[in-house]
Amino acid sequence: MNNPITRYLKRIFLTKKIIGKDTSLQGLAQADELLQRLVSQKKIPGLAITVLEDGKTIFQKGYGYASLETKKIIDPANTQFRIASVSKPIAAIALAYMVADGEIDLDASFYNYVPYYPQKEWDFTIRQLASHTAGIRGYKGIEYGLNKDYSIKESISIFKDDPLLFKPGTDYLYNSFDWVLVSLAMQEAGGLPFEEYVVEKVLQPLHLKNTVAEVKGANYPNVTSFYSKNRLGFREAVPVNNYYKLAGGGFLSTAVDIANFGQAFLDKRVLQESILKQFITTEVINNKPTYYGLGWQVSQDKAGRDYFGHVGNGIGGYSNFYVYPNEQLVFSILVNCTNPKIQEELDEVISILMNGKRNA
Repeated sequence: MNNPITRYLKRIFLTKKIIGKDTSLQGLAQADELLQRLVSQKKIPGLAITVLEDGKTIFQKGYGYASLETKKIIDPANTQFRIASVSKPIAAIALAYMVADGEIDLDASFYNYVPYYPQKEWDFTIRQLASHTAGIRGYKGIEYGLNKDYSIKESISIFKDDPLLFKPGTDYLYNSFDWVLVSLAMQEAGGLPFEEYVVEKVLQPLHLKNTVAEVKGANYPNVTSFYSKNRLGFREAVPVNNYYKLAGGGFLSTAVDIANFGQAFLDKRVLQESILKQFITTEVINNKPTYYGLGWQVSQDKAGRDYFGHVGNGIGGYSNFYVYPNEQLVFSILVNCTNPKIQEELDEVISILMNGKRNA
């Protein structure tokens, strides 16, 4: 494949520092154009993408700016974003290690680990919390963007006195408070702060050196600015303190780190399969799949291809993370803006690159 068009496309990618394979240059060019358009049309301030195929980087680039004010460019390997709910798969693997070590039983009552939590009409388990089937409520009003210095234990005051919304195991309701409770149970069971356990069991072993808990007031020289968007354009996002909900949405990371995290599963470098399978298999309620495992979204795309991963949306950050085990592909896309409403475009980028593999 050495015709003039191919040579022209190759020069484009070398100039723009996109990593790609000759067999899919047309698809890479299409994907690049779509992502460039998101910036030129001012739909996003900045974005980083990393795509791995068979463990090799086939597409990687930063778009727009980490800071609109200073025009600091985005480096997919080093620029840190708020990954929002992509934090949940990281927390889930930490939980899986605790299960493997016999420190937590997924089917044990939550009260076995946190007996001081107010009693509810029904009991509920760690598994039900991790799968969003425990009946815990979601955010109300400004709870989505709190800026209080809560510890994990202190933060349960937000919702601990509210009743369960349904009998555990009978319905599904996605929310981040479930994972606040999971992380609290992990702290109590292991006797180690949740953040430290995640570093020890997940981040260090997988060499995710740019993935950290966001701590209010700490200095992160490579972190993006955080933006929100309205009809007048981008503005600095409101201050928020996500530390108490690290497990549900409080980590910072890079596109490269998140892609490498996904690759660890394809390389079978994470846990034994019997334990891992519980986390990346959809729960079933009333004979219907929830398309959610334990901390992981588990589903199929529009073409019927299986994946596990997560989408995240938080103050100043939006993220896509998908692992396609059959195709041996990993997608990591991070944006420094509260829900920029570009999921349709991101789906199209992923579809183009998936089809490029199929036709290669």
